[in-house]
Amino acid sequence: MIVHASLLPPRAYATRTARLSSLALALALTACSVAPVYQRPGIATPVAFKEAGALWQPAAPADALDRGPWWTLFQDAELNRLAKQVQLSNQNIAAAVAAYAQAQALVREQRAALFPSLGASAGASRAGGGGSSRSGTAVQAALGADWAPDLWGRLGSAVDSAAAGAQVSEADLASARLSAVGALVAAYFQLREADAEIALLLATVEGYERSLQITQNRYAAGVVARTDVLQAQTQRANALADLATARQNRARFEHAVAVLTGVAPADFSLPPAPWETTVPAVPPGIPSTLLQRRPDIAAAERAVAAANAQVGVQRSAYFPSVSLSASLGRTGSSVSGLFGASGAVWSLGVSVAQTLFDAGAIAARVQGAEAGRDAKVALYRQTVLTAFQSVEDQLSALRTLQEQEPLRQEAVFAAERTEQQLLNRYREGQVSYTEVVTAQVSALSARRALLQLQVSRQLAAASLVQALGGGWQAPWGGAPA
Repeated sequence: MIVHASLLPPRAYATRTARLSSLALALALTACSVAPVYQRPGIATPVAFKEAGALWQPAAPADALDRGPWWTLFQDAELNRLAKQVQLSNQNIAAAVAAYAQAQALVREQRAALFPSLGASAGASRAGGGGSSRSGTAVQAALGADWAPDLWGRLGSAVDSAAAGAQVSEADLASARLSAVGALVAAYFQLREADAEIALLLATVEGYERSLQITQNRYAAGVVARTDVLQAQTQRANALADLATARQNRARFEHAVAVLTGVAPADFSLPPAPWETTVPAVPPGIPSTLLQRRPDIAAAERAVAAANAQVGVQRSAYFPSVSLSASLGRTGSSVSGLFGASGAVWSLGVSVAQTLFDAGAIAARVQGAEAGRDAKVALYRQTVLTAFQSVEDQLSALRTLQEQEPLRQEAVFAAERTEQQLLNRYREGQVSYTEVVTAQVSALSARRALLQLQVSRQLAAASLVQALGGGWQAPWGGAPA
């Protein structure tokens, strides 16, 4: 039904205007949403982490991990500086920031559809010729407004879906930051472990060179066979090859740090420095806190909310749509003539549209939206389960590595004592050089294994922090499901 007010007398126009205003107000007041009431998908959460045991206690709200830069727990000033640079210059973070801004703009765009739109137009035309009495100039100017009341919540559901999508982007941004800093921490600690390994191998090469000199002196004196010299040369050459590999690994980790901080590897250098082997005590909290503290879980839950709102958008197609329009214009033979009383033209209109038959297309779209929501629910639950697994894995790794470290230190002490004693006995001619070589290999292996364990402990602690969400908290919050 469309009513053109330009056909009505002034009093009837006023009456019609009042009725249309009342109708618009009534439509706005009676609007309702046909979207399903959203409830966060339920999932069973364990009371405590299985692998926590007695080594870790549940986190309290005041724990340092709950807020602030988590990487400072490792007490490394250079790492702190690099982490700040990652926050500013990492390109993956920059892309996530832009995606979040784009999602926020979409929310504003969807919200704007709830309000009337206002437009203006103007034009001029000239006609004539053939002796027509209607020849001349015509000038028009008009102001129009259109509004579609959100009777069944279609627009509101679209806004809700876009808002949930923006929250997904916000959580994705937190994930990008967590991932980038986590990658930096891993690369940085492996670089420092490579520094320590290079220093170890340099000292080892010096020791092997002294052993080679001993074998050469003893061979020159005719005390030992040339095989002792060859074995010593083999040991030295292998150590030099290992040193080259360690330097190559360090370069690779340095390149990774450069890219993470937004710098080309050619323009970046990180000089060797003492390795801070601090392994912080990380309170794991309770499993249910992951539902707000893990950004990937929060993103998956918000994706469910967005999909649920889309069900409402599709359901609204079952119901009629109403739109209101109004226009006010003027015409004249000149610009000055636009302001004459006789040049006023106006109209008001109401239109109603309803789909009568579509061969089940609307039902199919509703079913598709419901299936999409169910898929998001399943992905959310899988994300939660994977998060639980990740925390349990890192807790188990940390406990095992903590138990192994004193054993590795004991092994290093014993291997170094054995190496030194056999070398002394070799000088005295009491043992063969093969026994010395075996002891040297064991000692170097034990030292390198200890270094690897120490960096593994730091990496496991960093991975646990990331598995717990890195101190991030879903700003839309709410009690865990």
